[in-house]
Amino acid sequence: MASIQKRGKTYQFTVSNRVNGVSKPIRRGGFKTKKEAQIAAAEIEAQLSKGILPHLKPMPFDEYFEKWMKLYKSRLTETTQLHYDYTSRIVKVYFGEKPIQEIKRHDYQFFLNNFGANKAKETIEKVNTHIRSCVKDAIEEQIIQHDFTRKAVLTWSNPAKKPEEKHLNYFETKRLLGVIYSLLDEVLAYYLILLGLTSGARFGELMGLTRKDFNFKNNTIKIEKTWGYAKRHPEGFGPTKNEASVRTIKLDKKTMNVFRRLFATVTPNLYGIVFYSPESKYKVISNTNANKVLQKTLQELDIDPITFHGLRHTHASVLL
Repeated sequence: MASIQKRGKTYQFTVSNRVNGVSKPIRRGGFKTKKEAQIAAAEIEAQLSKGILPHLKPMPFDEYFEKWMKLYKSRLTETTQLHYDYTSRIVKVYFGEKPIQEIKRHDYQFFLNNFGANKAKETIEKVNTHIRSCVKDAIEEQIIQHDFTRKAVLTWSNPAKKPEEKHLNYFETKRLLGVIYSLLDEVLAYYLILLGLTSGARFGELMGLTRKDFNFKNNTIKIEKTWGYAKRHPEGFGPTKNEASVRTIKLDKKTMNVFRRLFATVTPNLYGIVFYSPESKYKVISNTNANKVLQKTLQELDIDPITFHGLRHTHASVLL
């Protein structure tokens, strides 16, 4: 039978417990009322009767999720890893150091309601799936006894976009551009993302660009050819999608100056193409790599990821 003691303005319980024949009573305090202490003590006694050793040390939820992720989710693809990293940041923002033992169903539902207020369905579903998996393991490890994600109702505001509709809004575009300008010296793919965003050109058209296609006097680029960047394409230079795709695109001075500096520092290659990658089978930046860099950057900005082709729709949206 548990004993209840008053300690100043709060109450404490003591539950008898023996480990290998040695008395190791369980004590816990800080309860506002005697009734709260009695209820908590009864829960501990119920667990002990089932052979469960209660985990009384508070475990911050963000800390537990991070450790769980590193232990069980260490062999993921790069894209999936980005999704888990995103969830980890969300847990830290919304729950912080709140002990996982203190999170109740209404706390979790409150989180879902707030988080989903401006998120798409696919985002809220993914985050909920990650957290549910973590919580189930916490129950198995006897860190917690109840699944606070059970019967949670997912809420969202933005309808899931169709593939052809996925694009960034004006403010997301400004944030992405700001980050890209700070990373240009690191990876050539950032130059590609910048040009895709400011020109609206197709991926194959960007791969077909040569230095001669840049007119720094008029701040334009000329689209008149493509480059085979995948197995399904002809090797090397090829035609545009149709005759209407042959065009001259006016660009902003800042983007043009970026490429002026790039051409001044990088040695031209045999083909004259701008996005040359000697290690690649097709001698240009792969579409897969471009998408990985783009999605990683968007994840770090807490922006729902889009594909590289989505930059073309983003460009049109911003123009409108």
